[in-house]
Amino acid sequence: MKAQLKKLNEQVIVITGASSGIGLATARMAAKQGARLVLAARSDGALRQLTDEIKGQGGEAVSVVADVSKQEDVRAIAQKARESFGSFDTWVNNAGTGMYGKLEDVAIEDMRQLFETNVWGLIYGSLEAVKHLKQRGGALVNVGSTVSERAIPLQGIYSASKHAVKGFTDALRMELEHDGAPVSVSLVKPGAIDTPFPLNAKNYLETEPQHIPPVYAPEVVAEAILHCAETSVRDVFAGGGGKGNAALGHYAPRLADLYMESSVISGTKSDKPPRPREQNGLDHPSENLAERGDYEGHVAKTSLYTKASLHPVTTIALVAGAGLAVAALWRPSSSNGGNGSRSRKANYRK
Repeated sequence: MKAQLKKLNEQVIVITGASSGIGLATARMAAKQGARLVLAARSDGALRQLTDEIKGQGGEAVSVVADVSKQEDVRAIAQKARESFGSFDTWVNNAGTGMYGKLEDVAIEDMRQLFETNVWGLIYGSLEAVKHLKQRGGALVNVGSTVSERAIPLQGIYSASKHAVKGFTDALRMELEHDGAPVSVSLVKPGAIDTPFPLNAKNYLETEPQHIPPVYAPEVVAEAILHCAETSVRDVFAGGGGKGNAALGHYAPRLADLYMESSVISGTKSDKPPRPREQNGLDHPSENLAERGDYEGHVAKTSLYTKASLHPVTTIALVAGAGLAVAALWRPSSSNGGNGSRSRKANYRK
């Protein structure tokens, strides 16, 4: 049974990791489009601030302080949605954390904790969402990463977690589809996004980490997430740069290795000294209501590749229309080419 997805202004949407970065941008964008929101994160103060902000602008939102690495907290999110709105229509698994450092240098306990959040938190959320959505239909949107497709050095354990996210999401989608469940399962794969991700990540490098361009605004990902809430989409890259890296890794893996080794390792290291290691989002909530990070380079506000992949019919129509327009302009010039040439020669003779 195909999922019948509602318009955003008719939906109740659950968003984990809602107090920062992509989750925050998605929450604000969804609220502006009329969705009712269940906002979850560890940062109590930031969540309260966001909920008050949305209500002050005429929206509807409730908040739940939750650590998605704890299954009982994830169950509490679903319970809050049912108590507040009776049900929910879309569940967005966005909560996650990052880590920078050579794999040999990273503590095993930190690797495990990252997996507890990025992988197990998403699994808990997915299973809780599906249990509800199988009965009434709706969308599950999991936020992976371009590193779901192509691992990158100095973020090895993060890359591994996002590979796990992709594998779980793809398998769950197939099982639900086989069972005829009316649930759309989407995987959104952001590239480098100007969020506080590098600031909140646990860092084992000798400098502050930084993004490798191209870098996109968090709204690019938010638009993709909310599109998946309304339209059944298997997966989508948020940012064409990530698609390029994935394609290079697929078709020329050795070349991708050499590029990563020569450019990404050095490019990830900034000229800024590292913050104290205890200041990180793995061990502590940030309590900082911020969409953007501190990236100093160019930030793309949109991605033509992502828009084209989400709206293929419109894109084909535009391309076809542009082709017809060019043909129309070219045809008179071509058909009158001989006369035009003779006319110019005649004028020259005069």
